[in-house]
Amino acid sequence: MDVLLTLKIIVAVGTMAAGLVSLVSPETAGRFTGLRPDGGRGVSEIRAVLGGLFIGLGLAVIIFQSPGAFRTLGVGYLAIGSVRAASIFFDKAPTGSNWLSLAAEAVFGIILLI
Repeated sequence: MDVLLTLKIIVAVGTMAAGLVSLVSPETAGRFTGLRPDGGRGVSEIRAVLGGLFIGLGLAVIIFQSPGAFRTLGVGYLAIGSVRAASIFFDKAPTGSNWLSLAAEAVFGIILLI
């Protein structure tokens, strides 16, 4: 297995791990993201979107390991990062966790698109 493929698989597993944390512990995900899982609906959204979607996307990449699967997840990360960058500027939200997330999203997106 070449280094680039290994990095892509690591990103996919990391995506699933982040999703798993959100699924089993929405409060932990909420503390990092700044989201408050108030009430059943809030908890459900964190579990479904930050949990289920990230687990599903990472799993699909691992199962299919096709260029299209890698690129799809990569475009997703770059889209998230682009919106986050705009939000940091327009919403005046230059928090440490926002910068860390932006850096990770940019690196993950680039790795997956190469």
